[in-house]
Amino acid sequence: MWRARAAAASCVVCQNALNGTHGTRRKAVLQKMCFVSQSIHHSRYPISKFQRLSLRTSVQQFSTLNRYPLHKFKLHVKYGSQPHRNFWLARVASRLLKLRYIVLGSAVGGGYTAKKTYDQWKDMLPDLSEYKWIVPDFVWELDEYIDFDKLTKALPASEDLMKLLPDFDKIGESFGSLRGFFAPDSSRETAFRATDQGGENDKQYKKVSDKEKVDQLQEELLHTQLKYQRMLERLEKENKELRKIVLQKDDKGIHQRKLKKSLIDMYSEVLDILSDYDASYNTQDHLPRVVVVGDQSAGKTSVLEMIAQARIFPRGSGEMMTRSPVMVTLSEGPHHVAMFKDSSREFDLTKEEDLAALRNEIEVRMRKSVSEGCTVSAQTISLNVKGPGLQRMVLVDLPGVISTMTSGMAPDTKETIFSISKAYMQNPNAIILCIQDGSVDAERSIVTDLVSQMDPQGKRTIFVLTKVDLAEKNVASPNRIQQIIEGKLFPMKALGYFAVVTGKGNSCESIDSIREYEEEFFQNSKLLKKCMLKAHQVTTRNLSLAVSDCFWKMVRESVEQQADAFKATRFNLETEWKNNYPRLRELDRNELFEKAKNEILDEVISLSQVTPKHWEEILQKTLWERVSTHVIENIYLPAAQALNAGTFNTTVDIKLKQWTDKQLPSKAVEVAWETLQEEFSRFMTEPKGKEHDNIFDKLKQAVKEESIKRHKWNERAEDSLRVIQHNALEDRSISDKQQWDAAIQFMEETLQSRLKDTESVIEDMVGPDWKKRWLYWMGRTKEQSIRNETKNELEKMIRCNEDHPAYLANDEVTTVRKNLEARGVAVDPCLIKDTWHQVYRRHFLKGALGHCNLCRRGFYYYQRHFVDSELECNDVVLFWRIQRMLAITANTLRQQLANTEVRRLEKNVKEVLEDFAEDCEKKVKLITGKRVQLAEDLKKVREIQEKLEVFIEALHQEEK
Repeated sequence: MWRARAAAASCVVCQNALNGTHGTRRKAVLQKMCFVSQSIHHSRYPISKFQRLSLRTSVQQFSTLNRYPLHKFKLHVKYGSQPHRNFWLARVASRLLKLRYIVLGSAVGGGYTAKKTYDQWKDMLPDLSEYKWIVPDFVWELDEYIDFDKLTKALPASEDLMKLLPDFDKIGESFGSLRGFFAPDSSRETAFRATDQGGENDKQYKKVSDKEKVDQLQEELLHTQLKYQRMLERLEKENKELRKIVLQKDDKGIHQRKLKKSLIDMYSEVLDILSDYDASYNTQDHLPRVVVVGDQSAGKTSVLEMIAQARIFPRGSGEMMTRSPVMVTLSEGPHHVAMFKDSSREFDLTKEEDLAALRNEIEVRMRKSVSEGCTVSAQTISLNVKGPGLQRMVLVDLPGVISTMTSGMAPDTKETIFSISKAYMQNPNAIILCIQDGSVDAERSIVTDLVSQMDPQGKRTIFVLTKVDLAEKNVASPNRIQQIIEGKLFPMKALGYFAVVTGKGNSCESIDSIREYEEEFFQNSKLLKKCMLKAHQVTTRNLSLAVSDCFWKMVRESVEQQADAFKATRFNLETEWKNNYPRLRELDRNELFEKAKNEILDEVISLSQVTPKHWEEILQKTLWERVSTHVIENIYLPAAQALNAGTFNTTVDIKLKQWTDKQLPSKAVEVAWETLQEEFSRFMTEPKGKEHDNIFDKLKQAVKEESIKRHKWNERAEDSLRVIQHNALEDRSISDKQQWDAAIQFMEETLQSRLKDTESVIEDMVGPDWKKRWLYWMGRTKEQSIRNETKNELEKMIRCNEDHPAYLANDEVTTVRKNLEARGVAVDPCLIKDTWHQVYRRHFLKGALGHCNLCRRGFYYYQRHFVDSELECNDVVLFWRIQRMLAITANTLRQQLANTEVRRLEKNVKEVLEDFAEDCEKKVKLITGKRVQLAEDLKKVREIQEKLEVFIEALHQEEK
């Protein structure tokens, strides 16, 4: 194409030249024609033939396949006629010289225009000098804390880089051999044919040399990768130290600015709230987590510790140590520390003492979470681990899957572990970290089948083969390990396959020693040398990076969808609350507990407002009800059998002294404590009208019972009370007639009450009288008829001797029995004595009441000590002493209640409420109902949704 265009142009020039010349000048003009025109269209001139030879020679001269050295080719032209002078080179040079003015002018104009444009743009930019405060101070001071010379020295030297470049000599030799093969000379063709006709020895030698070259290249590649790996780790270590310095400085508040929570901390808070929201792990929660599953003793915990860079979990040889799910949140921080979400204590993971304490605390929490009769628990333990260089993610360590149960395990242990693992893996956004023990046969694995059921496509599964060092040592064929890594031995599919080494089996190994052993093993391992494994598939460090990337990718893809789901749930719950409880505030369980706590404390304070008169009346009445039987039966009746006043008073004094020393003080304290309980219960259970909320009834009852159970009366109160009661009972001086009348009234009421009770007992013994039998059609039993006959016979005996003593003699019992047998009634002697006791009691009480009426006017004789008087009212004095003792005791107990016991009870109530406030299970049990549950769900969902929105906003800002 270019030759045609050149020919056309040359012909135009020749035609113009011919038209402009005549005669003898035609030949000269042809000689002045262009070089291309002469060579193509005017072949009769000698230069045309020579030019074609020159073109062919130039192709051979610049050929890259020519093995001969290159030389300049000199042209010797011999024209057939006299040559003419040619000035075309001078004209081309003059035109090129004109270009310098154009280039110079363009440069000057362009420079001026560029400067003007730069000044305009510079004027348009705002003045940012006032906004230097936006950039933290430590950015301007980095050179003080970062040793750039040290970083420069840490970079690879130029000699090392030159070693990494390909060997250009070998490449040149390779190209030289190729050039020899394609050379056109006959010697190369002969050598080529000779090579084709070579023997088998030459072919075998060539194959061996190729294999050695491949092995050598693989070895160099492996060393190069390991070298880069070590360099990268060294740089990362230095970077880790530098970041630690920066974070420490930032932590001390040098910048005087509030640090924001990291993304992983915000995300972990959401997961903690969800864990509290539904302890059974609601499958509607589809937020991503890294779920670590594997067979028991497969190395799950060891892998997790390598990722966390600390030995934080309890260890045991062959024993189940992980008894409940442990959620570990990894984040970056200046110090390597760990902290439980419900505790403020920080464990320094660089100190062995804190590591031992942390392992012990985890083991204690696991055992506490396990219910009685169980082996594992579904309750999640939340742990935060921070440190420089940690990959941000949330991992959940689950109990190891078992195939058989050993002694000491609950019968449902295997099924419980399966259900817990399935519950976590059912989450479609959970990343499953499947741990397989490489030192055992792959066919014995249980977890792979379980993972295949949960994630058949392997879209969220990462397979990890542990103990590869033992596997390589014990397995005869390394190809089997390759098949395991590639997933060819299992039906399970996975996103990635990794091989790691978690130590030599010694629990005392440190993380650094394990990492060094892991690197050393893979550096010398046949798995890498024979390309069965790739460099990015080995070491826990690469595993940690891959899991973290996968985790955050899953978070970014699913978190907004989950936020929308919680937003819809919140709307549904708010609508349900408005329809069911339109006039009530949304109070969750904790807020309701605080409200009930205030009401209970107000009711306890109300005890101090009870009037002293009310306390004393209740105490005196209740105490007499408790001791009246003892006074009548054991003091008054035995003393009344005395024949004279002296014996009566002596018997009374002795029995009162014994009663005071042994029973009366404790009985009085018991009465006071029961009275306090009754008043406290009355205030607690008393309805408050429209303001009463029955949702607190269970809580108030539980607080009342627990407070009463904990409360104990002051032990020294009995001693002081005993002295007061003894002094009160020794006083016999009735000062005025009013007290005398009060004692007679008290005695009369007591005797009438006892007489009424006695007549009721006799009526039950003998049956209804004739009026009731006729009016109410009632009848007597055979026993009642016998007792009635016995009663009638005993009444005849009393009528004959009204001063009969309290007990029947044996001959009197025989007489009564024979009299009854004569009338055809067979009676047992015990029945006669039993009936006599009630009959005589009624007779005595009636006589005492009659004597009480006579003593109404006996105060005058009492003042004269009953001298020259047949009337003796010592029984009235006895009841006055009892009445005065009751009044003094009630007053003393009232003072103890008001001054001491009410305050101690209030203190006990506060302690009980504080204990209940810390016991979540107790609050759930005592504050129940649809209203409470709806408020709880609404609060949790609202909190989760708000935190997710904040997390999403922070995630978008980080991406920008």
